[in-house]
Amino acid sequence: MTTHSSPTRLMLVTPPVDDADAMAFRLMQAMAGGDVAAILIRLAPGDDRSRIERVKRLAGPVQGNNVALIVEDNALVASRGGADGVHLTGGPQAVAEARSSLKSERIIGAGGLKARHDAMDVGEAGVDYVMFGEPRADGSMPPLPAVIERAGWWAEIFETPCVAYAPNAEAIEPLVETGAEFVALGPWAFAEGQDIRTLVETANAAMSACAARKAAR
Repeated sequence: MTTHSSPTRLMLVTPPVDDADAMAFRLMQAMAGGDVAAILIRLAPGDDRSRIERVKRLAGPVQGNNVALIVEDNALVASRGGADGVHLTGGPQAVAEARSSLKSERIIGAGGLKARHDAMDVGEAGVDYVMFGEPRADGSMPPLPAVIERAGWWAEIFETPCVAYAPNAEAIEPLVETGAEFVALGPWAFAEGQDIRTLVETANAAMSACAARKAAR
């Protein structure tokens, strides 16, 4: 059984990116708010060439801040765009295919995990992290108590890092309490009128406070 003492870190999950320059500006605002471990880029539809160009445009500003850039569901676009990794939702087979096509230094993460055994299957397939709580294919959100339970179960037992997806700002603190290595802020963090820099500051403060409480116990 593993206990995690290091503070939880932040991951950002973008809305579908069509305009890479506009998203680069938003990401720079976010990273100015404090520590961000990784940014998961979701790309709007398009041909591979245009999607690769969008990733290349975002790789510079993101990686220049020592933040990992991960691309959703396309290992080819991720590798040719110079991203640090790929986030897959296709289960162990998709993980195996990506692992064979990507060099071993690239990150492979897995989401879309409906049950505990799905998470264990991709864990055994050699992913670098598992994600719990992201929106379902139809856009609906799993109930937060179920995400808290799943993340806490995983973080307590398994070595592979876990990302807990926060559906809103109020969910950040209870998800940090699970011991998950990362908490993800989704497309809601990029909504028009949302001060993403302040949101990142606030999230990091909550994570530091939680780590301090745990250390004091």
